[in-house]
Amino acid sequence: MRKALIKRKTNEVDIRGEFAIDGSGKTLIKTGFEPLNHLLTLFAFHGLFDLTIEAQGDLRHHIIEDIGIAFGKAFKEALADKAGINRYGSFSATMDKVVVEANVDISGRPSLAGSVTAENKDEVVQILANGKFDDTTFAYEDAKEFLEAFVQHAGLSFVYIIKSGEGDLHHILEALFKALGKALDQATQIDPRRKGIPSTKGVID
Repeated sequence: MRKALIKRKTNEVDIRGEFAIDGSGKTLIKTGFEPLNHLLTLFAFHGLFDLTIEAQGDLRHHIIEDIGIAFGKAFKEALADKAGINRYGSFSATMDKVVVEANVDISGRPSLAGSVTAENKDEVVQILANGKFDDTTFAYEDAKEFLEAFVQHAGLSFVYIIKSGEGDLHHILEALFKALGKALDQATQIDPRRKGIPSTKGVID
């Protein structure tokens, strides 16, 4: 089984857990932020990954970012040399009237980009700028902070598109994390026809 420990201990945070690519969607997540617990649970459940995380720390910024760092490193370690994987994945997730498309490339060249193409683009941009996850203080910028750290340390290129956004931040983020889980499930699957590493360079950093 492709798996790795999640661990990061600094003067600011203490994060530990485990991640398995070839799982069944089992989770036990305690980040200190219920919205992030929920989003990571959706990610793992729909991606059929096993994920446990327990995190403690001082500042909100430190905890959220460092969870992304620790999880990203574990994701990369679990993939090892990446031999035989599909490498690419793409999925559109629908949540009520929200549609978010996630596109990933396990490239070793990390980047994160998002855009809004919904007809009500101005409304969606306002939701992303000012909306909160239900009655909490969790915002879109918190989710982006986690994703930026995760992508950088996992070595992923991740582009997402909010195609329809009639709703609230809760639904937009749910669709985003579901789509990411499904896209990474595709990208991490082994193609039996692929011999070796899926790059003409012969290596993926």
